[in-house]
Amino acid sequence: MALKDIYSLLRAHEEMISSSLPLIASENVTSMAVRRCYLSDFGHRYAMGEVGERAYSGCRYIDEIERLAIDLTKKLFRCTYANVRPISGTVANIAVYRAFTECEGKIAATPVEFGGHTSHFDTASIRGLKTVKLPFSLKDFTVDAKRSNELIRREKPELVMLGASVMLFPHPVREIAEVCEEVGSKLVYDASHVLGLIAGKQFQDPIREGVVVVTASTHKTFPGPQRAVIFGNVEGEEARAIDYSVMPCCVSNHHLHSLAAYAVACMEMLEFGESYAKQIVRNAKALAEKLASEGIRVIGEERGYTESHQVVFEGSRKEQEILERNGIFVNVWPSTSMIRIGVQEVTRLGMKEGEMEHIAELITRALKGENVREEVRELASGFDKVHYSFDSSLAYDPSVF
Repeated sequence: MALKDIYSLLRAHEEMISSSLPLIASENVTSMAVRRCYLSDFGHRYAMGEVGERAYSGCRYIDEIERLAIDLTKKLFRCTYANVRPISGTVANIAVYRAFTECEGKIAATPVEFGGHTSHFDTASIRGLKTVKLPFSLKDFTVDAKRSNELIRREKPELVMLGASVMLFPHPVREIAEVCEEVGSKLVYDASHVLGLIAGKQFQDPIREGVVVVTASTHKTFPGPQRAVIFGNVEGEEARAIDYSVMPCCVSNHHLHSLAAYAVACMEMLEFGESYAKQIVRNAKALAEKLASEGIRVIGEERGYTESHQVVFEGSRKEQEILERNGIFVNVWPSTSMIRIGVQEVTRLGMKEGEMEHIAELITRALKGENVREEVRELASGFDKVHYSFDSSLAYDPSVF
């Protein structure tokens, strides 16, 4: 394989995405302002150690960027502590496990079969942690506060993890926080999916509701690079424990080019985050309601289907593959019969409620056996620029390759 073959594959991918409807709940598209940072010389450098006390020389401007990223995180999420070094949400979770638990200890989290993330279970086992499942209410499609509190009192886990990868509605943070304080459990909230909605003040605010720290990846509803953050109001020994757990325990170099990109994304969210998050929620509700009216079995009807970026309906790998052939990208949540949709990326492309209704019709017709690929291509062609950003750049550009 030659260099041109690599570029050819990248070009083919850009062409595919630009002519499709990207509805994967864990993805987004960054602005050109964010992407420019990827190509900076920061991507060649190391910055181990604390800001101003690096193991490597030549970090003067890297230090300034990291200080800025920390300050922007604190401002955006109204908190006093932030660690911007984790390079993924899973890494952020591992660092918090190390800071707040003993080896072979116990944590509690949302079951994977109801949308909990694998890093709350499989990844936790690398520290020898046993994860007990928080009871879940299918009726409300969220953690069951009463039964979860009973479990926490009985099991006394060192750490309780709220948040999930399938998250239609807020979790009962306030109710569970009281019991965690009573038994001495650390309450942590994995906001990976809803971070942009929290930043835009359109979802629950876990810090104000009683969690110790929030962990989150920064590339789902938050339209930044693929990395992560930990923030909260911890101080003293707890803050030092998290910092040490991140670096050197989980991260050596922390991908400095994407750190700069994260700082730019924070600036965008401070400027445009509220309007962006509001439109995401409006779009998700419009899509869910239209799908339901078309006869699709959408989860959460009794609560208005969704309060986040996600819509979930009954379906299997077969339905996922049918939609993919028609240029509509979704995913089946593992070990379930739930298809998960996220509207954050198409919202960033400028789509609103009318387009959501059109998408619902295309999904329904595709699942009934119609070929709607050209109609998908036509719809996508009218939304090719990034919105809610400092520039109006092309979202996808095959010509680069």
